[in-house]
Amino acid sequence: MTNAFQASFAREGGRRHRIAVIDGPNMSNLGARSKKVYGKIGSLDELKAYVADFGKQLGVEVESFSSNHQGDILEFIHASADRVDGYIINPAGLTTVGEGVRHALEDTGRPVMEVHFSNISASAGAARGLGGGSINSSFTHTATGLCMGMRQYSYIGALVALTLSLDDADFLGAQAES
Repeated sequence: MTNAFQASFAREGGRRHRIAVIDGPNMSNLGARSKKVYGKIGSLDELKAYVADFGKQLGVEVESFSSNHQGDILEFIHASADRVDGYIINPAGLTTVGEGVRHALEDTGRPVMEVHFSNISASAGAARGLGGGSINSSFTHTATGLCMGMRQYSYIGALVALTLSLDDADFLGAQAES
């Protein structure tokens, strides 16, 4: 999948932010999942390239990490906290049970955007909803923001929002510098 668009957002700051994008359990199976919910993205690697390419156009560096193991995700968060300005996470299989990951993200003091391909709040059978119906995320109550239900575009929305908010010293910029 190639980007057929250009990121032409007017950024207030010139700083090249580093954003970590974390994909949790089951995202490694992305190409084999429901096309209704997950669309045409053929693999997790394709998604990573898509987001990284958009990040370059936006003027940010995207560092991607994925794992089916909560402990690996925790280790990545602990190791990356001093080198990234913010996080985008699709907790995927950890959405309702990933308290350790949520807590580690909160402890970084960095802004966190939660993303989902599906609309996890939609009722069963709804467009962009999960087949089994809505679920409650343990991440949402401490996340800075949330983008969901827009397939791979949820990542792009989160990346734009996080970047622009990091540029805005009156919103997150000052907090992220501390």
